[in-house]
Amino acid sequence: MNDTPIWRWLRARRYALPQQAGGWLPAPDAAAGARIARRLSRRGIAVTLGYFQGDADGADAIVAAYGRIAATPLPPGSYLSVKAPPLGFCPQRLRRIAEAGAAAGLPVLLDAHAPADADATLAALAALLPDFPDSGIALPARWRRSAADAARLSGTSARIRVVKGEWADPLCDAADGDAAYLTLIDALAGRAAPVAVATHKPALAAAALDRLLAAGTPCELEQLRGLPGRRTLAAARTRGVGTRLYVPLGPGWWPYAIDKALARPHLPLWYLRDRIGLADR
Repeated sequence: MNDTPIWRWLRARRYALPQQAGGWLPAPDAAAGARIARRLSRRGIAVTLGYFQGDADGADAIVAAYGRIAATPLPPGSYLSVKAPPLGFCPQRLRRIAEAGAAAGLPVLLDAHAPADADATLAALAALLPDFPDSGIALPARWRRSAADAARLSGTSARIRVVKGEWADPLCDAADGDAAYLTLIDALAGRAAPVAVATHKPALAAAALDRLLAAGTPCELEQLRGLPGRRTLAAARTRGVGTRLYVPLGPGWWPYAIDKALARPHLPLWYLRDRIGLADR
């Protein structure tokens, strides 16, 4: 049944739709990001700005895009999130972005990455830290290697964003994602550099923040703009913890977002549950 001509046609339309629809929508640029950041700042929410490149963007175009973002006035506490793989992990290009960010008071955090890119991303962070000590990295909780990576970074100044992880562990994916998340949080609790709890699950956010606060580790809640977050933001605020939203920019954002939305048919129900305050299942 799944190999009939009509099924193949429907499948092709499904995977073509994100790029097609993304081309119809205006790409959020640096100016749009700054407007969003100012609105959020008035609500006491900081921002992370990340550039999603388009198909036509080479590495130098990505560097130039971050230069434009850094040149746009942003509220204090903002920072840049950078994907190292599209830059070829090039130290010079990453340094140019970090220099532009530092001139504007915007630290750089190396964004989520696939398992095959983990070692190169950590090496890129190590190259940045001596001159840009507030640089950082995202660590996926679902990977077993992240505990060792956290130990390597425990005594450094690197900020760390703990995420579930988009890619499964190639060796053995975590059977219980929430438990793996809290295990990684425990490995980071007690460090002096900041840890961002990146999740939209209220109970998980509360448990992770409580563990970091009890250990005296500076922490904040970070979420992706556009996903349900009312209850999770409330969990952070009741604990006096700072909050921020990841604001995606660039021509690659809408194709990426549409593709993820098509893969998540439960999103409308998720929004409803978040608005009326139903507990997680």
